[in-house]
Amino acid sequence: MKKLLAFAVVAGGVFFVIKRNKDAKAEADLWREATAPSDNQVNGVSLNGSAPAATGANHN
Repeated sequence: MKKLLAFAVVAGGVFFVIKRNKDAKAEADLWREATAPSDNQVNGVSLNGSAPAATGANHN
């Protein structure tokens, strides 16, 4: 009976570690997707209606 209980405890621990790692990866993937820079420009025009930042060497 003690062997069965020990096996159940070990199996539960392994399951807990696997689940925790899977959840951590899902959370990291979500943050990576939410904070990734997006390419929201078409032909130099921003899709949100704002003017794009000036580029080039003519900055004062």
